[in-house]
Amino acid sequence: MRLGYREWVPAAAASVTPVVLLHALGEQSADWSAVAAALAASWPVYALDLRGHGASDWPGQYTMAAVTADVEGFFDGLGLLSAAVVGHSVGGAAACQFAARNPDRVSRLILEDPAPPWPLPPRTPTRPAGPLDFDWDVTALSAELRDPPQSWRDALGLIAAPTLIIAGGRASHVDQHRLTEMAALIARCELITIPAGHLVHAACPAEFTEAVTGFLRAPA
Repeated sequence: MRLGYREWVPAAAASVTPVVLLHALGEQSADWSAVAAALAASWPVYALDLRGHGASDWPGQYTMAAVTADVEGFFDGLGLLSAAVVGHSVGGAAACQFAARNPDRVSRLILEDPAPPWPLPPRTPTRPAGPLDFDWDVTALSAELRDPPQSWRDALGLIAAPTLIIAGGRASHVDQHRLTEMAALIARCELITIPAGHLVHAACPAEFTEAVTGFLRAPA
């Protein structure tokens, strides 16, 4: 797998623990540009294109296990021993699984309106018209997230990093009650709500960045 990514690494922050950003389904690394530029004043920032998105390979077969393995490979490829990980939606699901499997490599975990690992009724997404900058077959991840195994919920208890869940509030399609349940299953987890819907960092970038910055700077 070839993985595309964007980086913001100011010289003054080169020796600081970096921040890795994982986007939502159908998005790509550029989706984080405003937030990444703000965070880069204090931390090196890397935004990954998940497989099937943007400049990364589009292999045509997609599972959350493969996405999580890609994150591990990304850390290895860049020589990242540890980083704070920020995941949005599907990226949040991958971030949870990565943090559970690699507790020594995640210093802080921030989940923006993540996909909660509880079953939902099946749904067939409708392909939008026109060209896409992601592989439509990657929507298979959505079906997997709507029917998650019990092991995904169990894995929440294995997350050792201090964790912040940023919920989008009632305007989001994500079940906010489930986010509260997620927070209760993670050992050191805070939950805040920024009532902006599912795309919190896009709708309220300043408020989102302030919350992330404050959490990253807080004592462990």
